[in-house]
Amino acid sequence: MNRPRPAQMRRAAAGFAVVLIALFMSGYASTARAAEAATTATPPVTEPDDYRMDDYRAPVPSTLAGGTVVDTAAAKALHDRGVPFIDVLPRPPRPQNLPEDTIWRPNPRENIPGSLWLVDTGYGALAPVMERYFFDGLAAATVGDRAAPVVIYCQRDCWMSWNAARRAIAAGYTAVHWYPDGTEGWAEAGLPLVAAEPEPRPDE
Repeated sequence: MNRPRPAQMRRAAAGFAVVLIALFMSGYASTARAAEAATTATPPVTEPDDYRMDDYRAPVPSTLAGGTVVDTAAAKALHDRGVPFIDVLPRPPRPQNLPEDTIWRPNPRENIPGSLWLVDTGYGALAPVMERYFFDGLAAATVGDRAAPVVIYCQRDCWMSWNAARRAIAAGYTAVHWYPDGTEGWAEAGLPLVAAEPEPRPDE
């Protein structure tokens, strides 16, 4: 039997060392990438102690104390059951200084079929007249039953739906479902949207 020569043994050892170094560097690079991803990942958004008062178009929490957060599949199941949906997307009113003969065309809105659009009710602070408008709409949607389920939404990454859902919970509604993906999530799932008009505001 031929024994390996010293030169062959040295070359084999060097090759083995190269393989070990390559494996080590590969593992190090993977660990470094994982560590970098962990440090650059967006931290989760926590619920504030009170209503959100500004910067409403921003990432929202994944939780709602006292309520249920639903994804599109769960929202669709509730919709199929006939649970009322409340849209709280804001829309500016007709400018007061606009001449009466001027045609006013606010931005069109398409929302989930059958929704009650209680416009401008997701702000952090509401005037008393707008609070009544919101609670009257909720009462109409739930037929006065605060234990009846209701779904509140607007658009994705919009704190107004979170505020409105929290406001309903604070008023004693015990089956509030918050749909944070709103009309974007609904449309992305291939579900229909319809042209909508808000319930008339009491201050208009």
